[in-house]
Amino acid sequence: MIDESVQPAMPQSDIRRAKSGAERQRAYRERLRHKRQNAITGPGEPIAGEPTDLPITTDVTVTSAASRLTRVTSPVTDVTHVTATRHYVTLRSPIGSYGITAAALALAAVGITMNGWFAQTLGSTSLAGYLFLAIGVASDLAALAVPHAACRLWKARHRTTAVVGWLVWAITFVFAVTSGVGFASTNISDVTLARASRVTPAVTMAQDGLRDAVTSRNRECSGGVGRFCREREQTVAERQRALDVALNSVEHAADPQSDAAAKIVAWLSAGIAKPGADTFAMLRLTLLAVLPQIGGILLMIARTR
Repeated sequence: MIDESVQPAMPQSDIRRAKSGAERQRAYRERLRHKRQNAITGPGEPIAGEPTDLPITTDVTVTSAASRLTRVTSPVTDVTHVTATRHYVTLRSPIGSYGITAAALALAAVGITMNGWFAQTLGSTSLAGYLFLAIGVASDLAALAVPHAACRLWKARHRTTAVVGWLVWAITFVFAVTSGVGFASTNISDVTLARASRVTPAVTMAQDGLRDAVTSRNRECSGGVGRFCREREQTVAERQRALDVALNSVEHAADPQSDAAAKIVAWLSAGIAKPGADTFAMLRLTLLAVLPQIGGILLMIARTR
């Protein structure tokens, strides 16, 4: 008989100890963590103690995660593009840019015409006049184009060339301003003298009265200086003062802008500031000479982005 109480010894590796509850919970959490890691980064190393011959089913999870990332990323890219476009439209105003460009070109055209005309009048001969005309036109064209070019050179880090360009612009600007002063002063003085030489009824009456007084004085003083001769002399002096007053009124009317501007400033300041008409005449002359020469600066501002 075979003794059934005697059983063959089993290998130690085949003997498995039953896991406790804490160990089973720990293994479950490890499997869950391993699955989440595979869903994001792909299949990794198998968990110790787990079977390795099971099929891997993480491809579907990876694909779905990538699709979710794509769906989230695409709207963000669109929003960034729209924001950049709106920012670009806000910074660039076509109406303002075109308006400044038109003003710059208009002032440049006026400045070229003014300076070319005045430079030509300085020539003693026709050839010299045309040479001066070419100098005036070329200097104004340089004053128009140099500021924008110098600004671009400065942004491109060609600092030395940009500084040289601004120096050239300063020279041409001073030349253009002097020509503008000559043009404006010549024309304003001609118009003022023409207006001041007008004969008004008051001037005519004052001249007639002075002429009669001089005739009476000469007739009375021909026989010697007496009491009546001295009276006629006093009458001549009074008539001369009346003529001077009439002529001064005509001179003030010859340049009403300066006189009116001086009166306006005195009225606004309640008499504190009392500038003369000559002050406003000089201010007007300066503005007429400088404004046509700033076309290059305006063009630089219009083309700056």
